[in-house]
Formats: sequence, structure tokens, C-alpha cells
Amino acid sequence: MRYFIIAGEASGDLHGANLVRALRLEDPGAVVHAWGGEGMQKEGVEIRKHYRELAFMGFAEVLMNLRTILKNFHRCKQDILDFRPDAVVLIDYPGFNLRMAAWLSRQGIPVYYYISPQIWAWKQSRVHKIKRYVNRMFVILPFEAAFYRKYFFEADFVGHPLLDAIARHRECQADPAALQREFSPDGRPVVALLPGSRLQEVRAMLPTMLEMSLRFPAYRFVVGEAASLPPGLYDQLCQGYPVQRVRSRTYELLSVAYAAAVTSGTASLEAALYKVPEVICYKAGYFSYQIARRIVKVRFIGLANLIMDRGILLELIQSDFNPTLLEQEMERLLHDDAYRKGILDDLEELRERLGGPGASARTAQLIVEHLRGMKEGVHGA
Repeated sequence: MRYFIIAGEASGDLHGANLVRALRLEDPGAVVHAWGGEGMQKEGVEIRKHYRELAFMGFAEVLMNLRTILKNFHRCKQDILDFRPDAVVLIDYPGFNLRMAAWLSRQGIPVYYYISPQIWAWKQSRVHKIKRYVNRMFVILPFEAAFYRKYFFEADFVGHPLLDAIARHRECQADPAALQREFSPDGRPVVALLPGSRLQEVRAMLPTMLEMSLRFPAYRFVVGEAASLPPGLYDQLCQGYPVQRVRSRTYELLSVAYAAAVTSGTASLEAALYKVPEVICYKAGYFSYQIARRIVKVRFIGLANLIMDRGILLELIQSDFNPTLLEQEMERLLHDDAYRKGILDDLEELRERLGGPGASARTAQLIVEHLRGMKEGVHGA
């Protein structure tokens, strides 16, 4: 069968790649086109547009780029019509994908949504669009299935795909001791700095994170660069700071990290699942933040805190994300043994709540079974 996947960010591309691998086990003849990135491309997917051209952060940024977003939407519709897929799989990226789901439904193309938009945090009214336009929703957080059930919509909890990605990486990971020597030849403990994968994020977050390399000289600070962003961006921002840089090696970096400062998002949960004590950071444009704080209905922004329903990791948001408060938290993460142990115990419990690997396989199986059932029903009629 023919599948079209839409992933608008690096994390969606990662999960899309694992899903494609699982789909081909369930459906060996699968042909896949996508809007995505290098992850799916390595799995043999024909990438029609790269996610780096799609990622706009914040309300103000979206408004300023509205014309580009509309052009992208029309281009995507044409790519789908040209490909004539049996189904479209949408991965997160709600502003674009929910609108696409409505159009796909009108075309009679089955829609599968993998990784729910965070409608439990804001825009809960979107649940009605999902009920109307999405054939199956596959959720990855334990509380999401119960949320949908309140609206009389049965979503499938499949587990978190990051566990798949981490398990797969560990299978082919180099010797940990060799990695430690590579990342820190002088033996200093490694602190990971992960400033995000969007241009706006990196510009807003990295300068403050870099200050820590001057305040904790006994540690080696390593910046994780996003493959979707130009190296010259990091050349400019990192100039004058005693840091090491690695590109597209987040999991290897986290496997040797002693602590981390991480921009809120997928990377913060990745660090948590690697059991790296971290501080979660976030800073947006002024107007975007003022809008968000008035409409977002959750106590936390970090996924680990949301899943645990308590603040196991400190969040430094907007004006709190400054060198003074970041240094104070980094001091605790690096030197307060009791504080570190408490965090590590909580991170172990977090892994248990998310269950084991297998989200990609479960999702692929459910998609293929449902799609075949629909086709058999049509032929039977």
C-alpha cells in the first residue's frame, strides 16, 4: 500500500522513521512519500519537502510567515494528489496537520494521526475536528487516552516512541568508555547544552546556556547542534566560549552526560529517559509568550513534569531563564548529591510509567489492520 507521512519537525521525522521501519514489517510492499527529513530519508522514503522549511515557532512568527505557510499547504495537497496514497499519517504539527486532516477527509483519504496535538493543554475545541476528520488517533502519553474518552472518542495508547528510538540507538551504540573519551578527552564530566532545533529557539536559548561554560570550568560543556540548522549559526553564537560541539549526535551526547540544560520539547524528555538530571528552559518572543500564558491550561511545560504530574525537574521560563538562576540550578545538579539522587529516582519512575519500547510496532500494526479492514469492507460491499 501507499502511505504519505507529514512531519513538520525534527522529532516528528525521528518518529516517522521508526514508524516507516515498522510499517514495512507489517506491509512489505509499502511505498512511502513524506514531508520530513533525514531520518525518514535514510529509511528509503521520498522526501517531498524538508521540515526545516516548515518550522515556525510562536504565535507572532506564524503570523509573519502566514503566506509561506499557505503556500506550503497548497504544495502539500498537490503532492498528495499526485502520489494518490491509500492513507496519510499525520505526526503532531497540529496547526498544519489538523487543517490537512479536514481536506483529506473531504477527499475520502483515510487519516491516521500519530502523536496527538497537545489539545489537553490548549485549544481543547480541536477535539471535535479530530473526531470528525481522523480515522484513528494513536497517543503516546498515558493520560491522553482518558482525555479523549471524555469526549467519546477512543484513542489508542501505544506507548512513547522515544523508547523505541533510544532502544534502537543503544543496540548500535559505540563503547560507552570510548564515547566518554571522545566527548571529554581530559576526563571532565560532560554537561550537555541542547538549545532546540528551530532557528528562533537556538538564538533565544543558546547564549544564556553558553554562559555556564565560563562559570563551571571543571566540567566540559558540549553543544548539541541540530542538523536542520546551518553550522555558521553555531560558529557565531559559540565564538569565545570554551565548548565542544557535536552535530546530530544527541543520543550519544546524552549517554555520557552528567547533567544538561535543555530547551523544552522532545529533547527534554529524551534527556529524562537517559536519566540525565537537567534543567528545562524556555524563552519565546514577548507577544508569543503573553498570548501563550493566557491560553495554555497546564501547570508545566516539560513533558517529564506533565507525565509525572509534579515538578520533578526545574523549569526556567521566560524572564526566569537568565544566567543567575540557571547557574544556581546547575550548581545543584552538579554538586548536590541528595538533590541528584531524588531526580534520578523520579526519572526511573518516569520510565516505568511510559512502559517499554514497541510504540512504532503497535502503531504500524493498528494502521495496517485498520486500513486492510476498510479495503475489505469496500470490496465486500
